[in-house]
Amino acid sequence: MPGTRKLGRNTAHRTAMLRGLVTFFFENGKIETTATRAKEVQALAEKMITIAKTNDLHSKRMVMSFVTKESVTAKLFNTIAPQYADRNGGYTRVTKLGPRRGDAAEMAVLELV
Repeated sequence: MPGTRKLGRNTAHRTAMLRGLVTFFFENGKIETTATRAKEVQALAEKMITIAKTNDLHSKRMVMSFVTKESVTAKLFNTIAPQYADRNGGYTRVTKLGPRRGDAAEMAVLELV
């Protein structure tokens, strides 16, 4: 997995959380979360888009092993990855929003560029 941030969770919980966030991100195209989570999701999402650019069986199986919904995988291979066929990275952008009201955690929006 890219990054070494533990995010205050054990390995299984962290992996499950990141899988859910990446799936939700590809489903909606935008996600609002804390800045550190957004940076981790950004690394994983860019890796998934790069894998999806080579549209073969092996890459589909690699993406399906991480993304939790088949419909999101289909969307990734059919609509998202072809948009970035001529681009060598930088598919997403993290924009900081400022502190969260409850606990002053730094918030950010992750979106497809």
